[in-house]
Amino acid sequence: MPAATPSPPVHPHDDRPPRPWTVRAAHLIPLVVLPSGLWRIALVAGLPIGAVVAGERIRPGFGESVYIVALSLVSEGLALLALGLVRPWGEVFPRRLPLVGGRRVPPSFAITAATAGAVALTLIWGYASWGVLVDGNDLGLPGGGFALLVACYAPLLLWGPLLLAVTWAYHRRRSGTL
Repeated sequence: MPAATPSPPVHPHDDRPPRPWTVRAAHLIPLVVLPSGLWRIALVAGLPIGAVVAGERIRPGFGESVYIVALSLVSEGLALLALGLVRPWGEVFPRRLPLVGGRRVPPSFAITAATAGAVALTLIWGYASWGVLVDGNDLGLPGGGFALLVACYAPLLLWGPLLLAVTWAYHRRRSGTL
């Protein structure tokens, strides 16, 4: 029985491998988001992370706890989407998806969504950082707790620029200008 021949790429620029630095950067994105999510989950779990105001540990209510955990999971899920810019499922929708399964991911769709996300993330975390620089510890946390908060949230400053770099590489690879 003859060996099955692989199907040709859907488009001449599909199936081009991403550059190694792009793969590393895409894998770094979920890692820079992880510390802030872990900090939030530790807050909900009541762990001693220095989240104390006026001598009382911050204890979110049930609704706040659900929101905080959901925010952490959604943030990490969005960060993991960056892997689509360096993985095959970023070029062809997985067959298991209804309506679009097996079809080519339009590069303009992925590039527009990722660029908009990268710009938004850069503005959001840049603005938040500026607030910390100008206002300092206006939360009233003790020094160690505030330092831990900053250490967990500071990596988020890299999320937007890393995503923009990976998106640019995806654009170049998918448009044939690699």
